[in-house]
Amino acid sequence: MGTLLYWLKRVLPHHLLEVLRPPYHLALAWIGAMWYRHPSRDITVIAVTGTKGKSTVVELISAILEGAGYTTASLSTIQFKVGSDIRPNLYKMTTPGRFFVQHFLRQAVDARCSHAVIEMTSEGAKQFRHKFIELDALVFTNLAPEHIESHGSFEKYKAAKLKIAEQLERSTKRPRYIVANVDDEHGADFLKINVEEKLPYTLSDLKLHTLHKDGIGLIFQSQSEETTIRVPLVGLFNVYNTLAAITITKALGVSLATIERALRGLPPVRGRVEHFYSPKDSTRNVTAIVDYAHTPDSLEKLYQAFKDVPKVCVLGNTGGGRDTWKRPEMAAIAERYCDHIILTNEDPYDEDPRQIIADMEKGITDTSKLEVIMDRREAIKTAIDKAVDGGYVIISGKGTDPYIMGPHGSKQPWSDAEVVTQELATIQLQSQGTQ
Repeated sequence: MGTLLYWLKRVLPHHLLEVLRPPYHLALAWIGAMWYRHPSRDITVIAVTGTKGKSTVVELISAILEGAGYTTASLSTIQFKVGSDIRPNLYKMTTPGRFFVQHFLRQAVDARCSHAVIEMTSEGAKQFRHKFIELDALVFTNLAPEHIESHGSFEKYKAAKLKIAEQLERSTKRPRYIVANVDDEHGADFLKINVEEKLPYTLSDLKLHTLHKDGIGLIFQSQSEETTIRVPLVGLFNVYNTLAAITITKALGVSLATIERALRGLPPVRGRVEHFYSPKDSTRNVTAIVDYAHTPDSLEKLYQAFKDVPKVCVLGNTGGGRDTWKRPEMAAIAERYCDHIILTNEDPYDEDPRQIIADMEKGITDTSKLEVIMDRREAIKTAIDKAVDGGYVIISGKGTDPYIMGPHGSKQPWSDAEVVTQELATIQLQSQGTQ
């Protein structure tokens, strides 16, 4: 099918290709569902959509359900999990092609998983990757400008997200659950769909929430009893992510006591405010943070989570050919929060990476704190070298992305986590050399 699309792109005029593209993708979605015998009918399917927090919410829901004794499958930007079989997502897309998703669901059913938790995106909905999946629930996290150049406008971007909600509305499953963040101005629109269970969530659901350098605390009040849930994630955004996961799992019958136990021992979510530390016997104590933040709002919230510590920030901003509007805006955010800024290469695709950096530099007024290092490894190394004792290095934009994408579809294998781990280890080597 991919070969057919390749040849169609070569021989058909662009306007005709645009007309044929939707029915082509819809047909693929239908064929995939038929080929794998509609597996979504035989498993509880929970979809998660929104601009930010989707992958983390997927991981949280899966962890809670596993803690409740269920066997789960999960599909996200980070990884694919079927029971105990876990593989990193190396596709550079959140929701892979229709055949992949249907095959994933068939594997989950065959492995006797009770629940599948799937991250769904506007780009996937645009290509009907959500079609012919019988949903039990949809969780909406938030909405902010993203993929505007791809969709044409924010309104069209939002409409693509709402198509996923409409897929839930069409589902034959009963009952159907819609969970929506009503502190977000768009949450109410998701709650308008016609389903049996409409479950808004808001910070006011909590008696109290606390933010710490190494975690968050959520206090629920039910009648005369209080339940405190501590989660080893940081930032207000993760309070919201945790609330989303708790809301849907409680509706599915998981008790707060079980949720508390599951989240207390939550493993790190890879590439999402993931912490890395310098060796214990180093002369400098440096913490590095690797995160996927790639919108202005998510970048600002990431920096706010570490507002009281000295920070060296490494960012590459948008990939080539997309969302150019946010380049200077994100650089301006870095200037407000960071003690030193290093702009570097990220995913230029077919665009000149230096032009991307030049667009970002327009957002920075104080050039004394700015440095441009195009080699991403060298940028990370320099950031770690510049970090003061007790300071943080925040590397944003890629998270678990496995490649740096270059011109003509070229890709360089990459891992921010591996590079950070290797460069932090050099602090120990340097300290041993000075003894």
